[in-house]
Formats: sequence, structure tokens, C-alpha cells
Amino acid sequence: MAQSYFQVVVRYTVKPEETETVLRLLGEMATATRAEEANLSYEFFQGVEDPAQIVILERYRDAAGFAAHRDYEHIERIGASQIIPRLERRTIQTFDVTERA
Repeated sequence: MAQSYFQVVVRYTVKPEETETVLRLLGEMATATRAEEANLSYEFFQGVEDPAQIVILERYRDAAGFAAHRDYEHIERIGASQIIPRLERRTIQTFDVTERA
């Protein structure tokens, strides 16, 4: 049976002096996001060659679950207000995924 989900890939380039703060804030964001009803997973990774590079992998049941994610208070409180100002750049890609056995 095929399983489907909505995959989000976020890439951050963090201002060098802000890396540790962003990683701490991402820990808070991960905890809050994992508690969302439609969230299946939320993980983030720091680059080895370039520690200012961070990749976030998020999975939701569907696109509507990701849309709902954007309305949670922690998105404004942590993401928009505290993380985004500490970034040089960010990109967001979304994918509909169907896994087949």
C-alpha cells in the first residue's frame, strides 16, 4: 500500500555570529512543531564543511497540515521574530511524496 505525505526542505544560511542562537531556537521550534497534529517529523542538521548552513526536514500528513503549521503561534514567536532576522538567506521547497512498498 502506498503511503503519502508532504515533505518540506528548508535551507538556512545563518549570519556567522548567530549560528549557536539559531540552533538553540531551532530546538525550541522542533519541540513545538512536533506537537502539531499534522506534523509527522521535524529534524534539522548543521553543515560539517560550513557550520552556517542548516537544513530542516519537515514532514506533514498533507499540504493542508503544512498550511496549518504556518498559523501556529510559535511560527511568529520563534521563527519570524527570532530566527529569520539572524539569517543571511533561506529557501523553502515542498514536495508531495508517495512511498510505494
